[in-house]
Amino acid sequence: QVQLVESGGGLVQAGGSLRLSCVASGSTFAINGMAWYRQAPGKQRDIVATISSGGSTNYADSVKGRFAISRGNAKNTMYLQMNSLKPEDTAVYYCFADSYSGGNYWGQGTQVTVSS
Repeated sequence: QVQLVESGGGLVQAGGSLRLSCVASGSTFAINGMAWYRQAPGKQRDIVATISSGGSTNYADSVKGRFAISRGNAKNTMYLQMNSLKPEDTAVYYCFADSYSGGNYWGQGTQVTVSS
């Protein structure tokens, strides 16, 4: 089992920055890829960015050039640097990890609110 805990959300003005963190515990040796998702009120949960075990990254078109995903050296931490934030980035942001055995794990989410 893997447990994921996000932190770093908050309220920021448009154009500002936030850095989200995700710390994994438990069977962290089993983690393969990781990702950030977000869910705005009344909308489906959408992928924001992914990072593979080898460090390859992908981004949703809406955040390309503004957000950067990374993993710590110990591989049990993941970050999302969010710059030039827009009101439409307001959502609950979730940390996700998949394991080599096929398990999927979610954090509890952290709220990001961008005011105009």
